[in-house]
Amino acid sequence: MLAYLPRPPTDTSRYGTFPQKPEVPAAPVLLTAAAAERSALVPNDLSPPRGTDVPSDPAPMQSCVDSEAVGPTRRWPSVSITTSDVPKHRRASRQDHPPTLRDGTSRWYPRHTRSVPSILSPARSRTPNRSIVSIPASERLQTRRCKLIEDERPLGLAGKQQRQRYVTKVGKCQVNLGNIQEKKRFLSDIFTTIVDLKYRWFLFVFMMCYIVTWVVFGTIYFFDAWIRDDINHIGDPEWKACIENVDNFISALLFSVESQRTIGYGSRIVTANCAEGVILLMAQSIIGSMIDALMVGCMFVKISRPKKRAQTLIFSKNCVISHRDEKLCLMFRIGDLRESHMVDAKIRAKLIKSRQTKEGEFIPLEQSELNLGYDTGEDRLFLVEPQIICHVINQHSPFWDLSAESLKREQFEIIIILEGIVEATGMTCQARTSYTEDEILWGYRFEPCMSLEKGAFRVDYSRFELTFEVQTPAVSAREMQEMAELERRDRSTPSLCWELLPQPCGP
Repeated sequence: MLAYLPRPPTDTSRYGTFPQKPEVPAAPVLLTAAAAERSALVPNDLSPPRGTDVPSDPAPMQSCVDSEAVGPTRRWPSVSITTSDVPKHRRASRQDHPPTLRDGTSRWYPRHTRSVPSILSPARSRTPNRSIVSIPASERLQTRRCKLIEDERPLGLAGKQQRQRYVTKVGKCQVNLGNIQEKKRFLSDIFTTIVDLKYRWFLFVFMMCYIVTWVVFGTIYFFDAWIRDDINHIGDPEWKACIENVDNFISALLFSVESQRTIGYGSRIVTANCAEGVILLMAQSIIGSMIDALMVGCMFVKISRPKKRAQTLIFSKNCVISHRDEKLCLMFRIGDLRESHMVDAKIRAKLIKSRQTKEGEFIPLEQSELNLGYDTGEDRLFLVEPQIICHVINQHSPFWDLSAESLKREQFEIIIILEGIVEATGMTCQARTSYTEDEILWGYRFEPCMSLEKGAFRVDYSRFELTFEVQTPAVSAREMQEMAELERRDRSTPSLCWELLPQPCGP
């Protein structure tokens, strides 16, 4: 029916890359009862009507509208059209082109449907949409943003995806090193290389070190017996053999194992009839001692690594932001599950966030320090009970302009590093965790988990993660300080005016 009304021009040159907010929203065209009953189904790119009256709050369009179908904003008067005004030989702007499905992905929904799912179609008409229901210009401009994405998937699947963490919650760094050219550097520090191996590879290297030496020296013993022809004179009392009772490779291998592990069953021995047998025995004993020292040392260090001690150092799953001593603070909680405490425990925090400099240089994953009380000594902990670590958000903090609303749009990661000396072994231990912006609770505090019992304090770790909501302004620390200064200025203004008033003269 809109074919009988003047259409707005399709010039969209005054709109930029992103559509601007229209000054005056257009009023929708009224529908009559006859027009409402004309079709029982509407396509998914039309909002279903709510009746024959003017809708007070039209539902926002769910599908993407082509940018050429949107014209400049104009004030449209409300028009009521009856069936008597429409010629009988015309079919409401669809005389020449009857309604057909645009593609296989289009769906039809009944008139009484309150909401229509957003299903994008790859083939959109390039002509203005002459529908029975008029679409307000404000809704058209709102739906044009969908075209900028050019995503053929439903809008429900285009949500925020989970991004990659820099450090996991258990402290593992998610950084893979590749294209290392000088791999010989790892052999220069063979001890650390073996200790850093995974357990399955470490056990494989551990076994192969012994097996290879046994086989190599067993082969040498068998070759020496074969060269001296001791194999063909087994049991001959007049033959002076170098190694007695070695007649095949298996017997030579058994002699190698017995010699290196100092088992010595007595049936196979090296005689004084050959010097090479004595030299081989000495060489195998020395090499075997070196392998024992290396492998036993690696096994001991790998088992007693302080990395395992970090499993009993726990961090809270969430950070909280609230006021403490009239200052906006970022807080998290740490605890130690063992009764043997950490000596000289220190804690620090790093902010991982990408940024772009004023010169246009992009710095990915830039690391900046978060002050946890380094200047006051609060970063040095006596970790015998759970501690709440506090970062004061001030002018030097990177969260100075962070508010509750901007927190939802930010992308950063906070790395927490706890270091200390293990009391039992004297080795340095480091525990790590991380918090993303989704794991920060605005306006919350941690619940106390300590209570006083008879003769001692009791820590209830079942309340370690519990938080409760407190009243906290949703503005940033900068805005809070500006409002506080403004209130202070307003309070000082009346007192200053009172002092400037002329005082009455005394008698």
